[in-house]
Amino acid sequence: AFIRQDDQVVARMSARLQAPVNQKRLTNIVVVRLKKAGIRFEIACYPNKVQDWKNKTEKSLDDVIQVMTVFTNVSKGVLASSEELKKAFSSDDHRKCCLEILNHGELQVSEKERKDVLEQTFKDIATIVAEKCVNPDTGRPYPPGMIERAMHDVHYSVNPTKTAKQQALSVIKLLQEKGSLKLERAKMRLLLVLGEASLQQIKDKDLLASIESTTASSTAGSQQVQCLIDPSFFRDINEIVKKEGGSVEVLSVNAAQDSQTE
Repeated sequence: AFIRQDDQVVARMSARLQAPVNQKRLTNIVVVRLKKAGIRFEIACYPNKVQDWKNKTEKSLDDVIQVMTVFTNVSKGVLASSEELKKAFSSDDHRKCCLEILNHGELQVSEKERKDVLEQTFKDIATIVAEKCVNPDTGRPYPPGMIERAMHDVHYSVNPTKTAKQQALSVIKLLQEKGSLKLERAKMRLLLVLGEASLQQIKDKDLLASIESTTASSTAGSQQVQCLIDPSFFRDINEIVKKEGGSVEVLSVNAAQDSQTE
């Protein structure tokens, strides 16, 4: 019985020694795959980080890739050989190869995961639109749920390669053109310090929604103007004011929202 027990121990040790040395198993990961030189390469990344890298909101490679190693099959833990890497990437430097796979490969997700991501992005877009826009008749924002229904009405499809913020402005234009909701951008409140010539130039271009107050400035020949503008005109106003040596201060990015909390 003693000998048989030793045999069992040896058998288990032998089995471990015979396991392929180029295998490494990982859990709680997402896979990015790239096929090159006829070989499938994969890297194991942290969930939710790949899209951040693609959108350039994540800059650290080590915070995106879970292990800086190239696989031919992540789920089975099979590592790419040095020969395979040199054939496809002209280098067996795993970090360089991982970077190329991350930049040019495709994120592998299940159909359910893909659906969940698209649904969440759809909701995020609606929330951003609700924060940026108001009903022009009431000056008040719409609830995100109402924006979602309007997006469904115009059959808006989420672009999985863009962030919710990037898509929100396109959705605003689409709803303004085809939607059933009356929608306009919420006004920004600015404090401008500028000369009469600059103010007149801004007025001539019809860049102000309204002037709330005008007071003399401590700077000679200048005045302080508190005003409301459409956000799309901010860049033009900023260029005019700064060109003449004035200043622009953003008091509020959503004046309507501020008035509700006062």
